[in-house]
Amino acid sequence: MSDAYQLVRLNNGICSVRSLVDAETFHPVVGPVAEAEALYVRQLRLRERLQNHVGEFVIWDVGLGAAANALAVLRATRDIACQIRLVSFDHTLEPLEFALKHAADLGYFGGYENHLQEFLRAHRVEFQDGGQSVNWEFHHGDFPTLFANSKLKTKNSKPTAPPHAILFDAFSPAKNPAMWTLPLFTNLFQQLDPQRPCAMPTYSRSTILRVTLLLAGFFVGVGHATGMKEETTIAANTSDLITEPLNARWLERALRSDSAEPLREPVYSRAKLAPETAEKLRRHSQFQMAR
Repeated sequence: MSDAYQLVRLNNGICSVRSLVDAETFHPVVGPVAEAEALYVRQLRLRERLQNHVGEFVIWDVGLGAAANALAVLRATRDIACQIRLVSFDHTLEPLEFALKHAADLGYFGGYENHLQEFLRAHRVEFQDGGQSVNWEFHHGDFPTLFANSKLKTKNSKPTAPPHAILFDAFSPAKNPAMWTLPLFTNLFQQLDPQRPCAMPTYSRSTILRVTLLLAGFFVGVGHATGMKEETTIAANTSDLITEPLNARWLERALRSDSAEPLREPVYSRAKLAPETAEKLRRHSQFQMAR
């Protein structure tokens, strides 16, 4: 494992983790903490939503990696009296194991080391942090397969509760196309509770991704800037959680784009929208509402 990852120092002096096998650096521009806070904590309005929420607030962490996103969420809300169920997904715990050994260099583990040791051992941990009650569990395996086979189950075989928020942080479509297909996002959308507002930011702003999310059933908007990205993307099962929805001008650009047809198989490709795909996109309620 130690040969598969290494610490790297970014241009701003912050340390991050690099996967040598995948040739990908986690949070490569501004570092783990700054990216997680901008992309997930602030964009999801987590503090505001938790302060006004009664009962358990469920967060799906898709792409646990070295746990920077999950810990940013817990750290940013630890002073709020709330109940958080955090459900993390990944095909490996190796990045987290590596990162925890280098916690001092990475700088975002402060106070959570013991909880994470238990999490690594048992694949779940429960703890109280001030007024914050945390129930954190890990689902090990291939994420698309988990959704394709059956409804997700907890460790005691009960259905996993649908989320109020999703942290979506998979490797890029070129490196990990299986995590960016239309079937995956369609299955993910179908796991949501229509009566439970849920938002999902991610770092990409690609036309392919945004078309895919729209066709899967989501409302989709322009996401906050992070690092060198002027825009990211946010999707939700209700338009109320989208501040800046994609509009008719974006739709016209997508219809002209040479790289907009969703991936239907886990093979990365670029193509113009097929006529039937373009027609489905035009009929999305998001663009009907804008007329």
